[in-house]
Amino acid sequence: MASSHCFENPPALNSAGGLGEVVDDFGGQKAYIAGSAGSKAAVVLISDAFGFEAPNLRKIADKVASSGYFVVVPDFLHGDPYDPSNPNNPGMWLQSHNPQKAFEEAKPVIAAIKEKGVSKIGAAGYCWGAKVVVELAKVHEIRAAVLLHPSLLTVDDIEEVKCPISVLGAEIDKSSPPELLKQFEQVLSANSGIDHIVKIFPGVTHGWAVRYSEEDAAAVASAEEALQDMSHWFNKYLN
Repeated sequence: MASSHCFENPPALNSAGGLGEVVDDFGGQKAYIAGSAGSKAAVVLISDAFGFEAPNLRKIADKVASSGYFVVVPDFLHGDPYDPSNPNNPGMWLQSHNPQKAFEEAKPVIAAIKEKGVSKIGAAGYCWGAKVVVELAKVHEIRAAVLLHPSLLTVDDIEEVKCPISVLGAEIDKSSPPELLKQFEQVLSANSGIDHIVKIFPGVTHGWAVRYSEEDAAAVASAEEALQDMSHWFNKYLN
């Protein structure tokens, strides 16, 4: 179950943010897209509970696109990101936003990318989105996966992963505490065919990679390091 950390520090959403564009239908989903559709490789970024309008997420998408990738950030929350002021509690929100449903919706998105002639596709997910990415990684839908402060994941999930996976976790995180991430690493190490990295960032809390404050230099530095790690992983497996 996702902890309260997953729903803290909501960003100020901006539907017009980013250097890319918002399209109403990409593989059946509204999406933010960045980069050239002529790229030979693509990355799908899957948001946390606060959705695809989060400004930092769009900045990340733009930076990944600047490395030569076609980037798609689908709105798997369908215009209904978690709202802390809403009387619905996190459990009720999760019931109506099941990552398994988003996984099914991601398949046509990936098919739409392939229709553009792109065959090398990776996916990265933040918190809630990490669960969606793992489901894709279980069934050969993607060539590489990156999880950033994941939630909702079990050891059983990780045992089924079939592509190279990088897990970037926080030292202070009730959703995926370091003890659980170390179990993930043990499982991945036992599966000799799956290349992996499990890295725990010191001194940061759940959400640090995408819900950081631009005014906090240390937070920005940690988020930038996570972005670099993610980029290196995709460069390794999508080029």
